[in-house]
Amino acid sequence: MNEKKSYKPNWVPENAGKEFAITIKKGISDAATASSRNVSKYEPTIDEYVDGVLNNQKTLLAKTITLIESNSEKHFKWANEIIQKLLPKAGNSIRVGITGVPGAGKSTFIEALGLHLISKGHKVAVLTVDPSSSITKGSILGDKTRMDKLSREPNCFIRPSPSGTTLGGVTRKSRETITVCEAAGYDVILIETVGVGQNEITVRSMVDFFLLIMISGAGDELQGIKRGVIELADALLINKADGDNKQKAEIAKSEYSNALHYLKPNTEGWITSVNLCSALNNEGITEIWSEIEKFVEITKSSGVFEERRKNQAKEWFNSLIEERLKAEFFNNPEIKILLPKIEHELLNNNISVLDSVEKLFEKIDKNSSNS
Repeated sequence: MNEKKSYKPNWVPENAGKEFAITIKKGISDAATASSRNVSKYEPTIDEYVDGVLNNQKTLLAKTITLIESNSEKHFKWANEIIQKLLPKAGNSIRVGITGVPGAGKSTFIEALGLHLISKGHKVAVLTVDPSSSITKGSILGDKTRMDKLSREPNCFIRPSPSGTTLGGVTRKSRETITVCEAAGYDVILIETVGVGQNEITVRSMVDFFLLIMISGAGDELQGIKRGVIELADALLINKADGDNKQKAEIAKSEYSNALHYLKPNTEGWITSVNLCSALNNEGITEIWSEIEKFVEITKSSGVFEERRKNQAKEWFNSLIEERLKAEFFNNPEIKILLPKIEHELLNNNISVLDSVEKLFEKIDKNSSNS
C-alpha cells in the first residue's frame, strides 16, 4: 500500500514538526504566484489625470492631489504639466479659510455648512489639514472619522492632508490642490487649518474670506487667541452657542464686537462682524453663509475681490520660487558634502552661525562663477 505524501511548501524546514503556528494547504502554483506578483500597478498618463479631474472622477482627483504632494522629481514635473492644463478651468469658486483654537468645533461647523451649501446646489470641496506626526510625517487624525454625513454626499469631496512642517496648518501644495478642485467643478472650497495660531497669514494669502471660529467660557475672551489672528479675520464666529452656554456666547459676542472697533478691518470696504452659531444644532449656519455671500458681492463690486486674487497669484509665485531655490540648494552635490562638515564645526563652537551660512553660499557662488 502506497503511503500518501503530504504537501510541503519549499520554504518549510526539512525537519519541521508541529511547531508551526499555521497549517499550509496547497493552493495555486508557485509559477502562478510569481506571475501575479509581476503585474505592475498601472499609472495614468498626464492627459488621463487631467481628463479625470475635469470629469470629476474622484479616484483620479485624489490621485492627482497625491501626485502634487509628492516630493519625487518625476511627480514634480508631471504635477507642473497637469496644473498648467487645469489652470484655464480653475478660479471659479469662493475660497473660505476656517481656523480657530482646537476644540472650537471647526469640523462640526464645516459639516453643517457643507450640507447646507449642497442643499442649495453648490459643489463643496473640503481641504482639512491635520497635524503631522513628528516621527512618520503622516496625518495624526487621518484615520479619525469626521464629517461622516458630508463625506457621503456625491457633490462633496473631502481631502485630509498632513500639515508637514508648514506653519499655520497649510500643506506645501495647498494652492495647487485648490486649483485642482476648482477645475473639477467645485464652486466652494473650504480650507480647515490646524488652528495652532503659528502663521495664519499663509491661510489668509490663499482664500477670499477668512473665518475665525471661537468658543465662549474658555477664560478671558480677548486673550484666548492672538490679536494678530483676529486682525486677519473677515468674520468671527462664536460656536457652541446653545443650552447653558448661550448666555456666555452672547457676552463673548459683545466683548469681541467692542474690541473690533479698535482694530482695522483686513478687507477694504468691509466691516468684520461677530456671529453666533450652534453647529451641532444647525443654528446660525444660514446666517454665516449669507454673510459670506454679502462679502463676495461687495468686494467684487469694489474690485477688492479681483485684487486679492491677483495678490494670491503673486504669493503663489513667490512661494514657488522660494521652494525651488531651497530644493536646488540642498540638492546641490557639493553642498551635500560640505553641509555635514559645517554643521559639525558649528556644533563644536568652531564657527559662528553667520560664518557657516557664508561658507555654504561661497561654495555656491564659486560654482556659479566657474560655470
